[in-house]
Amino acid sequence: MTVFAIVADGTRETLRLWIDRIRGVLVTDRGSQFGFWAMERRQICWAHLMRKFAAFSELPGRPGEIGANLLLWSQVLLHSWHRVRDGTGTRADLKLVATNLRALIEQLLDEGAALPIKGFQGACRNILEHREALWRFVFELGVDPTNNHAERELRGLVCWRRSTGGSRSDRGDLFAANLKSVIHTCRKQRRHVLTYLNSAIHAALRGRKTPSLIATT
Repeated sequence: MTVFAIVADGTRETLRLWIDRIRGVLVTDRGSQFGFWAMERRQICWAHLMRKFAAFSELPGRPGEIGANLLLWSQVLLHSWHRVRDGTGTRADLKLVATNLRALIEQLLDEGAALPIKGFQGACRNILEHREALWRFVFELGVDPTNNHAERELRGLVCWRRSTGGSRSDRGDLFAANLKSVIHTCRKQRRHVLTYLNSAIHAALRGRKTPSLIATT
């Protein structure tokens, strides 16, 4: 399923009210607004990490070398995961690669955290504070190492907001979020969007239960 919500802001308090009832692994960046979610049920997005490592690699001296190495080993790690996803590699292979790379990556981050360079030192320390959530995708089926899927899902709603200026009422926000949720979920389940909407409208007019959007197995 895909579920959208349009809210006033992205603060911790707002997010907690909306997603605290959800169970599972939350794939996010390192934003502090997600700090309420237990670290053992999080996966830090490696796409965000790699962008940070790419920025590190442009620094002069040892920080740049550390960044370049972090970027290289991250690419090796994700290549191994892509092979598992595509069926050309095994999870046992991924676990072996990840175990070896974890030692290398965390050693480089430890070295970076010890260098008194503003911005670089703090970022390395912050990543290490999330180390428990860096490797969840290696061991739990269904967990992606990035939140790229969610960002792709958001693109349509973001484009709608930019082209129309969004809604001017809470009712309009709720309608837009619900309709986008229906469209994306139906597409994922290979269900015809207009057929579902038609059945939902007729059910409402006749006082019947709305057809479920939860996929059945």
